[in-house]
Amino acid sequence: MNAVNDVAEDGAPSGAPDGASRGLSASGHKAADAKGQFSWALFEWARDPYVIIVTIYIFAPYFSSTVVGDPVRGQAIWGHINGIAGFIIACFGPILGAIADTGGRRKPWLIAFVAIMVPAIFALWWALPGGAGLSIFQIALLFITISVAFSFSEVFHNSMLPTVAPHERIGFLSGLALALANAGALIILCFLLYAFMLPGHVDWSFIPEKALFGIDVSQHENSRISAPLTAIWLLVFTMPLLFFTPDVKPKGRIHKRKAVMDGIRRVFRTVRQIRHYRNVATYLVARMFFNDGQTAVLIFGGVYAAGVFHWNALTLTIYGIVLSIFAVGGGFFGGWLDDTFGSKRAILVSIGGTSIGIVLAVSMTPTSMFFFLPYDPASPPIWDLPFFRTAPELAYLIVVLIVAVCITAAYANSRTMLARIAPVSKMSEFFGLYALSGTATAFLGPELVGFTTSYFQSQRIGFASILVLMLIGLAGMLLVREQRSDAID
Repeated sequence: MNAVNDVAEDGAPSGAPDGASRGLSASGHKAADAKGQFSWALFEWARDPYVIIVTIYIFAPYFSSTVVGDPVRGQAIWGHINGIAGFIIACFGPILGAIADTGGRRKPWLIAFVAIMVPAIFALWWALPGGAGLSIFQIALLFITISVAFSFSEVFHNSMLPTVAPHERIGFLSGLALALANAGALIILCFLLYAFMLPGHVDWSFIPEKALFGIDVSQHENSRISAPLTAIWLLVFTMPLLFFTPDVKPKGRIHKRKAVMDGIRRVFRTVRQIRHYRNVATYLVARMFFNDGQTAVLIFGGVYAAGVFHWNALTLTIYGIVLSIFAVGGGFFGGWLDDTFGSKRAILVSIGGTSIGIVLAVSMTPTSMFFFLPYDPASPPIWDLPFFRTAPELAYLIVVLIVAVCITAAYANSRTMLARIAPVSKMSEFFGLYALSGTATAFLGPELVGFTTSYFQSQRIGFASILVLMLIGLAGMLLVREQRSDAID
């Protein structure tokens, strides 16, 4: 029996405003209690620090500049790695979502993907400078494996949102999850700063004289340690979701092979019926571009700064901490925007802010600001601190703070938008297509940056190319209506 029929027997449609008063979630299932809802959000506290710390702020710039040894070539390789992962996710994400609808339960899938991610993330510790440990190919294979498992876990985690929260709380809960994700990353970054990055650079009494636990900074272990730390963090903080957040009940006993085949058939049937779901399809196509653009900003923001401004691990850690603080606010800002003005308007604000931020970010170089204002790199430093010592660096930091708020808000708003407009009986299937819309062009964004970086031999032009995706997504969102589609068989 599907979710629509379940709710009909209770006497009210799913997503009705009075659903919460009768204990119903947005999909018509029994809503989780406060602990279960919070534990759902806490999974992003567990999982997302990997993306924030490893693939954005600490490890990716280290890989690009030190392991590869050439920032321009490193940015191009990083683009290809993410492009390959995006292609794999695009092929299988919708099918997995449809399988979840057929088989019902999401937690077993989440357990499987976490079990893949944890050892693979930990293994990045052996990515030594100059390829002395793992080869670039092996590192790329690990990153691709982690990225695919991460995105597949996102399909099943996102599809749980409308089953655990009442209709009027999904915006808040989605924003809370993103805020917790950035708060978790912030805690890890602060620990990295205290234990491994600041020692030896400052003579402050409360900072250790040298890196703790025997970490050898000369071997870049202060950057490499970020991977094992996030792997352990993921393992530990996944537990509340598994213990306290209820899973939907299986829709009868079904053989796994049959679930797979039924899932594939459901995807193809939904694609054939796409005219009926034209509004949802328009949204997913628009998101396919603006989400990929925003993800590319995150993927390449630290790599770009490390190459253009020659930031070291200490500066990148401070950069990550400051951005994570603002990104926490971005999660709550996105939830407030969504609940106050609606998902569509909230997304438009986020896309516009990110697009302006990209233009301003590439206007900063060590020798110029806002394209036309010259800056003398030999000028006295702004302060004595060993980071952000020039005006262009500080200006770049301020710009990306705004971008961080907009991108975090957009991630929260995008998930909520689909939960508001997709038919409830096909929610996981559409969240599979949602994963596709977030990854079908995931190979396009990184490959676009990789190609333009290589062709023009310029990190600046490569990073600026992301703006094309943002503008296409913005145009598409103007055509979307914020209203739920009815399911057809």
